Amino acid sequence: LAEIKFHLFPSSPHPHQTESRIRSQLNLFPASNMQSVNKPVLHTYFRSSCSWRVRIALALKGIEYDQVPVNLIKDGGQQLFSEFTELNPMQQVPSLQIDGITLSQSLAIIQYLDETRPKPRLLPEDSKKRAYVRMISDLIASGIQPLQNLMVLQKLGDSERLGWAQSHITKGFHALEKILQRTSGRYCMEDEVSMADLCLVPQVYNALRFKVDLTPFPTISRINQALMELEAFKVSHPSRQPDTPPDLQA
Repeated sequence: LAEIKFHLFPSSPHPHQTESRIRSQLNLFPASNMQSVNKPVLHTYFRSSCSWRVRIALALKGIEYDQVPVNLIKDGGQQLFSEFTELNPMQQVPSLQIDGITLSQSLAIIQYLDETRPKPRLLPEDSKKRAYVRMISDLIASGIQPLQNLMVLQKLGDSERLGWAQSHITKGFHALEKILQRTSGRYCMEDEVSMADLCLVPQVYNALRFKVDLTPFPTISRINQALMELEAFKVSHPSRQPDTPPDLQA
């Protein structure tokens, strides 16, 4: 799933904002100039866990790309501007312009990358292992992350948000821990990095942001620690992005 990350709650942009101002703020350009020759363009937000999944995939596969930051907080949320809505009608990040098409939804992007640039593989060749990887990925991307995202949290009162996020992450992690005890080796699916791992690490980051106690989840914690030793996970971390605020940089 794509993501609008909870931090502050953006309001709608002022109607008098002009097309040129929106282009300037989003660093968006006409479609003919958007994508440099054979170089993908990722529209991303440093703290978006869905964007982080895609950044990891691009790093693992050694794909050079340009970033266009979409600030989900500034100016009421730049994802709501008409210019970005033309790119992604769901007004969410990430969006990836690649091979002459524009894709959104992180798992769809990752699977496209794996089909068109298959080394290293993020989906196992074995059909049963591949099914497990998709199951784990969907458990996180559909069953946990959306429930602690801005679009849900903004419906709650200030005093309810932290408890809500903690409750739903914890519930999901109890299920995930049991599954990973059966499927994992060093990583989520035995000893090879897969799409499931690209979903796991950002969700653990979210859990820590929301002060979830990870003590009951030793398998999740062990795998997360092993993955964070890999360079692709380090360079794609929210603390190391071009749009990371200075006080949050590594």
